[in-house]
Amino acid sequence: MFNPQKLEEIAKQVSDAMPEGVKSFGNEIDRKVKQVLQAQLGKLDMVSREEFDVQTHVLLRTREKLNQMEEKFAQLEAKLDQNNSASTDKNPSENNSTNIEKE
Repeated sequence: MFNPQKLEEIAKQVSDAMPEGVKSFGNEIDRKVKQVLQAQLGKLDMVSREEFDVQTHVLLRTREKLNQMEEKFAQLEAKLDQNNSASTDKNPSENNSTNIEKE
């Protein structure tokens, strides 16, 4: 479509042809817009990139710990089930009466 190099060249020519007052006015507008944007963004409840990265790292560590705890919990449940099934095998009559009472 458009040649970016040609567009840059045209923009430079237009900029060079502008009177100095117009250029400084444009620079002043840019500065004022930046000030207003910074002030308005400062009012928003936002965090810095650094704080966001720190919190992301904390979240990843927390997820890892949660996964480890879930795995350990599953192992403990399996061990408990094994112990319960072993005790059921040893005393089937005792466990049957206990199960009947629970119902």
